[in-house]
Order: sequence, then structure tokens, then C-alpha cells
Amino acid sequence: MKGKRNTGAKKVTLGLLVVYLAVLTWVILFKMELDLELLRAMNLRSINLIPFAGSAIVNGKADVSEILLNIAVFIPFGVYLSMLDEKISFLMKVLPIFAVSLMYEVVQYCFAIGASDITDLLGNTLGGIIGIGLFAVCSKILGKKTVRILNILASAGTAVVVAFFALLIIANS
Repeated sequence: MKGKRNTGAKKVTLGLLVVYLAVLTWVILFKMELDLELLRAMNLRSINLIPFAGSAIVNGKADVSEILLNIAVFIPFGVYLSMLDEKISFLMKVLPIFAVSLMYEVVQYCFAIGASDITDLLGNTLGGIIGIGLFAVCSKILGKKTVRILNILASAGTAVVVAFFALLIIANS
């Protein structure tokens, strides 16, 4: 029975991860646009390989809010990967986070739909690492109930985010 419960929890976690990645893709690549013609007309193709420079600088100062948002949006990724397999190494959790973030930056550049920035890559990866650490702390506190409790919290959070985006879509239709 215990193995069946773990399988069910992993399916819930995997489902939440898929929804999270879909929303993240819509936010990062599609800029929450429903009209792809507007996205195509953007024609923004730039690349910054100097950390905390270029697009991270607004009016001569570092845009800390953008950096913090990049960190925050990737925290769930680290949590979800840790929930799916607690036993894999730290590096094997960080690599997919880094790879997905890099993929977003490359796709933005290739399709001219945003600025590709090393600062985003670093912030996103740091966010995922924070998520991995957050899961480790929760695991120490909650023990074997960690995945179940986090699935409940993540389900509630996902429902709120999806409802919010649905309202945005309806309001802008």
C-alpha cells in the first residue's frame, strides 16, 4: 500500500510540474500574450553575456526586482524536482533547472521574442537551487509527510495561479 501511495503522490507532483512548466513557458516565452501576431511583431533579439549588466540595468541601476522575480519563479522547479526523487544528487537536480533556463534564453534569442541574458540564467538557476534547499528544510521538519503536504500546498497555489491567469485572459478578451 505504501508504494501505491508514493506512486500516487509522484503522479500528482508530476502533474503539478507539467502545469508549472506550461505556465512558466507562457510567461517567459509568450509574455502572457494570447495574440501570437503581437509576439511576432516584437522582433527583440539581444544577448547579454555579462552578468548583472545590460538588460539588468535600468536608468543606470541594477533592476533588482527583475532579478528577484527570476529567482522566485524558478523556486518551485527545484521543489518539484526534489519531490519527484529525493535520492538523486544535488547536481542531477540542478542540471535540468539550468538546462530549461538555458533553453528559454536560446528560444527567446532564436525567435526574437526577448532579450537573452546571462543574469536571467544565473537567477533562474539560483531560484531552483533555493527550491532544492527549501525542500530539504521541509523534509527535515515534516519527515515522511513532506511530499504529501507540499503537494496539497502546491495544488492550492496552482489553482490560485491558474484562476488568476484565467481572469487575466477573460479580462483581456
